[in-house]
Amino acid sequence: MEPTGTLTLGHSPDPDDAFMFYGLAKGLIPTHGFRFEHILQDIQTLNERATRGELDISAISIHAYAHVSDKYALLPSGASMGDGYGPMLVARQRFAKEEVVRKNIAVPGTMTSAFLALQLWLGKSANEFNHVVVPFDRIFNAVRTGKADAGLIIHEGQLTYQNEGLVLCEDLGVWWGGENDGLPLPLGGNVIHKRFAPHVRKIISDVLTASIRYSLDHRAEAVQHALQFARDMGRDLADKFVGMYVNHWTMDYGEKGRESIRRFLGQAFERGLIPRRAELEFVV
Repeated sequence: MEPTGTLTLGHSPDPDDAFMFYGLAKGLIPTHGFRFEHILQDIQTLNERATRGELDISAISIHAYAHVSDKYALLPSGASMGDGYGPMLVARQRFAKEEVVRKNIAVPGTMTSAFLALQLWLGKSANEFNHVVVPFDRIFNAVRTGKADAGLIIHEGQLTYQNEGLVLCEDLGVWWGGENDGLPLPLGGNVIHKRFAPHVRKIISDVLTASIRYSLDHRAEAVQHALQFARDMGRDLADKFVGMYVNHWTMDYGEKGRESIRRFLGQAFERGLIPRRAELEFVV
C-alpha cells in the first residue's frame, strides 16, 4: 500500500519526543511528499492504540511491542534506552525488595516497559503484587497522599523525585545492566504499520531518522522547542533529560540495543509475563 496525504504519528507530550521530532514538526527537513499529523498522547494510551493498529507510526513501549509485532515493525531510530539508569521505584521511605512486594505500587500503565521491568525485578507477575494504574504525572501525588506506598517513576520524574521528598528504592536501569552484561534497558521505540510496503517503510524511516539527526545537530534550538513540554523543569534540567533519552542509541539501536530487546522480551516470555515470544522485525 502506497500512502497518500497525511501519516498519523503518535508520540508522548514529553521533552525527549518533542526534541526528537522538532525538525519534522517545524518543516525543517525534507519529507519526500509525506505530511505528518502529530498526535500527542501518554505512552499507555499509545500502547493501547497500537494493539488496535490505529496509527501509521507511533512511539510505543518495548513491552507493548510483544503484543503488536504482528501489526507493526520496529523502526531503527527513535529508541529510548536506559543506559545505566531507568525507571525508578520511589517511596516516602526506603523499602527493600522483600518489603516492596507487599506494598501497593502506583504504576504508569501495565503495558509500559517500566512495569515489565518491575515484574522482572520482583520476580512476580502482575497478579502477584498490589498495584494501581495512575497517569505518570500524578504518581508523586499518589505516593505523597498515601494512595500508594511506592511509585514507579518514568520520564522527568527520574530527575525530580527528591524535590518531592521521596527516596529511591531501586533504579531498574541500574539493576538490569548489572544482570545483563551492562546492556541498556530497552524502554521505548518507534514502530510503523506493516500495511506499508517495505520500501515505503524505509523512506518514512529515513525521514524520522533525519529529524532526530537535525535536532542533535541543532541542539540548542531543539531543546528550546522541547521546553514547552518540560513540566517543572528549567532549561538545564530539560537538556539533561533529553540527553538521557536522545543519544546514539536513538539514532540506531545497533547490535547491543537489539540484543537488549531480545533479552528483555525473551526473559519476559520465559517467565510467562508476555503471551508469545516476540518476533523482532526491524525496518532496514
